[in-house]
Amino acid sequence: MKRLKRMVAVFMMVVLILALAACGKSSKTKDGKTLLTFQIWDVAQKDGMQAICDAYSKKNPDVKIEVQVTSWDEYWTKLEAAAVSNQMPDIFWMHTNEILKYADYGKLADLTDLYEDENYYKEHFSDVSIANSQGSDGHIYAVPKDKDTVCLVYNKEMFDEAKVSYPDENWTWDDLTEASQKIYDATGKYGYMAYGDDQLGYWNFVYQNGGYILTKDKEKGGFDQKATRDAMKYYINLQKEDWCPDQNYFAETSPGTAFFSGEGAMFLEGNWNLLSEMKNYPDMVGKWDVAVLPKCPNPESGDGRATISNGLGYATSATGKNLEIVKDFLRFAGSEEGQRIQGESGAAIPAYEGLEDTWIKVFDDFDYVIDVQKCVDMFDYSVQSVNNKYRSVWKPKVTEELLKIYSGKVSIDKGLDKINEYINTAKNDE
Repeated sequence: MKRLKRMVAVFMMVVLILALAACGKSSKTKDGKTLLTFQIWDVAQKDGMQAICDAYSKKNPDVKIEVQVTSWDEYWTKLEAAAVSNQMPDIFWMHTNEILKYADYGKLADLTDLYEDENYYKEHFSDVSIANSQGSDGHIYAVPKDKDTVCLVYNKEMFDEAKVSYPDENWTWDDLTEASQKIYDATGKYGYMAYGDDQLGYWNFVYQNGGYILTKDKEKGGFDQKATRDAMKYYINLQKEDWCPDQNYFAETSPGTAFFSGEGAMFLEGNWNLLSEMKNYPDMVGKWDVAVLPKCPNPESGDGRATISNGLGYATSATGKNLEIVKDFLRFAGSEEGQRIQGESGAAIPAYEGLEDTWIKVFDDFDYVIDVQKCVDMFDYSVQSVNNKYRSVWKPKVTEELLKIYSGKVSIDKGLDKINEYINTAKNDE
């Protein structure tokens, strides 16, 4: 029934897109310039993306690029419908969660040979950034745009009131829980808010303990592994502590909202949100900071350090009518100049190696500078965000099963067994 409803929704969206395409504006401006559309989902990055487009147009005055923003959910609904009808935008962002689906079904242009230098990607982008841009065949279907890490955000005033030292690179899970208890005892506020999220939650703990969510070939789940199960049990059981909200709380209030309203002392955050949080919560400036993630004190393997690293890419349709012009723009977007513009706009940490400081320096404009260098330091032990071509099948089931575990409807062991089964059989349900 769910699949039928989705098919109907996509069909209706296809009809709408075709209708709009039939009566929409031309791919030429009134003065004869080629007009390209660039679709994104984050309004906070619109100015940065437009700055890149304008810089390209300055070099290529016969091309005008218009950046369009839609919400996250609407973005993917529209893009799927546009892919079905071959009416995709000229340029669009591609996410790790979705790239395999679009690349493997032949909807994205192969950009492996975009640059004359066959080693361009390897010389200027990390292995994680390249992996985030590849299809199942190993070819590159998106120019790496940015890269990110997950950091620990903490409330300095609550730490001070509880007489607890601020988190540093030596912190372990033990320090995290001990500080949480002391802060709760001293202030009555939550300590670490263990949100049941994957990228901003348990994935980091699993990899810190030497476990994994997917096998290296991305064919099987890792929830049958001791390291994975132990980390999951640790993370899930944090909810039992008085200083940690339960998932019912998070269904109504996000960890970020709770933190910036003074209800909790710590949560995991992606570096991509830090600049907007500095701008949106001026009364909190100087009262909070960021640290590297606490490490696992006794991992099954490894040194106990890990942070999930994701990254977006610039992509285009394999059948776009302005394909050669778009590819030229993509070359610019992936160049040092294009990536520098992005970093200096504060939009995100450039994927281009060596330009991390362009993003860091943006924070110098504030009266109090949070230590965002810590976000960059963690790239040394970052782990690629988890994904395979069947993610859209197993992800909703995993989320639902986790909620059953958290609510006590199923035991942790039985729930984790079920999660592993969902991942392993996803290709049969595609």
